[in-house]
Amino acid sequence: MRALVISGGGSKGAFAGGVAQYLIEEKKHKYDLFLGTSTGSLLIPYLALGNIPKVYDIYTNVKQSTIFSVNPFVLRKKGDREFVSINFFNTVWQFIKHKRTFGESKNLRRAIRKNFSEAEFNLAKERVKDVVVTVSNLTKSRTEYKSINDFGYEDFCDWIWISCNYVPFMSMVTKNECEYADGGFGCIVPIREAIKRGATEVDAIILESENMEHNKVLGKNPFSLMVNLFGFMLDQVEKHDVIEGKLAAINKEVSLNLYYTPSKLTENSLIFDKKLMTAWWQQGYQYAQEKDRKTQENKIKHIDLAG
Repeated sequence: MRALVISGGGSKGAFAGGVAQYLIEEKKHKYDLFLGTSTGSLLIPYLALGNIPKVYDIYTNVKQSTIFSVNPFVLRKKGDREFVSINFFNTVWQFIKHKRTFGESKNLRRAIRKNFSEAEFNLAKERVKDVVVTVSNLTKSRTEYKSINDFGYEDFCDWIWISCNYVPFMSMVTKNECEYADGGFGCIVPIREAIKRGATEVDAIILESENMEHNKVLGKNPFSLMVNLFGFMLDQVEKHDVIEGKLAAINKEVSLNLYYTPSKLTENSLIFDKKLMTAWWQQGYQYAQEKDRKTQENKIKHIDLAG
């Protein structure tokens, strides 16, 4: 069985969309399993349907208001760099209302239900073996994987939404008497889970550069510094996930193909910019195309040397 795995990465999911488009439309890869975390969880239901135009339209038109019902961020630019500072009014209002998060992402829940219909949910269940999203159960301190085959439409839409909720900047969700948040806190790249579910070949799209030679600009205030610190911790989780995935692939003799971003795309993946995301989608497509070309050239060289 072939699996497509897409990591978390917020707005960088547009890059993953471009890579997936090339793999599905040009390489004609037929996937049995689709697994995702955070933005990956948003992508995989549409990719399971083979509906590339729809997911492209969604990812290249999303705005802050599509995600946040209460937006905790203000975006500032200095040259080519983006800086994020606190939206004081919104965060103070959250404290006044005795909320535990700086922002709320209820608009995203509505957008998921609007763009992923019950008919599409049923069709996805018929077309592929499984669609799995990653969530973090904070109450029980464990990572959980939610299969489309185990839930009805409304519940599965909830799990997609929960997988994307980057606490404390987005909503904390209580479900089944437990509190849940972004799946990336537990597993950003669920390669090992794909292998456990029977995948014999895995294409994993990892929304970070393989060798980060980019110096981060640390926050100038406690809020933006917190964003940086969360990013650092998730980078470490991602590295751990990839190492675990590689070891599992070696142990089970699974073919593992990794697709990284060729460069650092953004300082803050919770900022959604239509122009940037459109460019990232195209960049992802071209990156996959170039990677495929080099792979084919290397195979030809190997055959020539062997001959």
